[in-house]
Amino acid sequence: MDTKELPPFSVPTDSRVRKHTYRSTRLIIACIIVQVVILIYHLAGAPKSISSLYSSYAPEPDFSHLAERCAHISPIPTSSFVHRQQALAQTLHELNASAYIAEPGASAAYFANLSASHWHLSERPLLLIVSPKLDSNEQVHAQISILTPAFESTRAKLLSIPSNGEITYPSWPEEVNPYEVAVSAVPQLKEGTIYVDGMLRSFVLDGLQKAAARSNVLTAPVEIRRLRERKSAEELEILKCVNEATVLAIRAVRENVKIGVRESEVSHLMSAALSAAGLSNGGCLTLFGENAALPHGSGTDRVLGAHDFVLVDCDAGLHGYRSDVTRTYALPQSTIHATHLRIWQLVHSAQANALAAAQNGTVTAEVDAAARDTFAAQGYAQYFTHRLGHGIGLETHESPYLRGGSEDVILTGHTFSDEPGVYIEGQVGIRLEDCFYVHENGTAVFLTAGVGGAARGPWDP
Repeated sequence: MDTKELPPFSVPTDSRVRKHTYRSTRLIIACIIVQVVILIYHLAGAPKSISSLYSSYAPEPDFSHLAERCAHISPIPTSSFVHRQQALAQTLHELNASAYIAEPGASAAYFANLSASHWHLSERPLLLIVSPKLDSNEQVHAQISILTPAFESTRAKLLSIPSNGEITYPSWPEEVNPYEVAVSAVPQLKEGTIYVDGMLRSFVLDGLQKAAARSNVLTAPVEIRRLRERKSAEELEILKCVNEATVLAIRAVRENVKIGVRESEVSHLMSAALSAAGLSNGGCLTLFGENAALPHGSGTDRVLGAHDFVLVDCDAGLHGYRSDVTRTYALPQSTIHATHLRIWQLVHSAQANALAAAQNGTVTAEVDAAARDTFAAQGYAQYFTHRLGHGIGLETHESPYLRGGSEDVILTGHTFSDEPGVYIEGQVGIRLEDCFYVHENGTAVFLTAGVGGAARGPWDP
């Protein structure tokens, strides 16, 4: 058969081999660089950071030891609710008022164990109505009524509302005016003065004012608000423990925080620790470095650097009562700028000076001024941008408030947050917060005193 001559085999020269090898090496290096760039992009910008990947495989820290702190604390007993109702009825009588009305919420929870978690607020009003009633001996007693939607009346009667007498449940069908039903069922609402909780929704207030046209429907005065503002020994026991447990949770989480972690990861750990401590509805605002310069900022989920402070502002609940604790801390391996350390110490001094100023009989504005003057003396007054503090109890923020211009007077049993801060936008934010109560001897004591009270240093929260 015919054969076709093949072309001669060409042996590459050394120069051609070197050229080919050089091109292959360049191609391999280019591929490696592209892969590294892609990896860096995903690690820096994607939801899974280096720390997130670590967290995915690292075992969840064990916070179970925190459960012991408040295990012995009991909720408010029935007898205390009855006592509160009696005190409210007596106050209404002294004010020559006909009734007090509140929706499910903090005030209704205080007087009748009726919180918003027990009864969700909707367009259909359910109202707690407390009226003073005189017996044959001219003694004042609390008469409790619950205005309820008719189709919900059975559920309303299942609520655990303490009372020293019979509770009435006037109900309103869907086709009638609920406020007119209330006025018809509770004679005290027909005339006189009706005080309502300050958090009553506007459409409910409007409905009451129209239905009780012959009555004056007014926001509850300080005499009624003060019943809830000044805490009993039972309340203080709960408040102390929930605040102490929150501090212990912050310290436990700090032991598990490393450089490179994200804000969201610390928040996750804090929620886990607060839950392990037996606290409810707990959570923390977590801000690193310059993000903390916005006091209530949402953060950017940035990574913690070696020069950054960690700020955690935490609150949680125990038997309905709230904690509020803020710590700004460094890690053992942190290298914090000297100026930032001086600011931390200044904030710490402002907190201590405010606590010393908070005495029985002191006007709340003077306590705010004590912290503000501390900053002014060092040229930092303009960086303390919010009030010093707020009342705390069944709500994280409640009256009275530690602020300039306030004329409220501090009394024994009052509880407040003490939370000065310095906020320099783009650079640093530092806040320290502990809540205190006013002791019977007239002095202020941190609710966190049982676990050491205020932070002791940037590395010792």
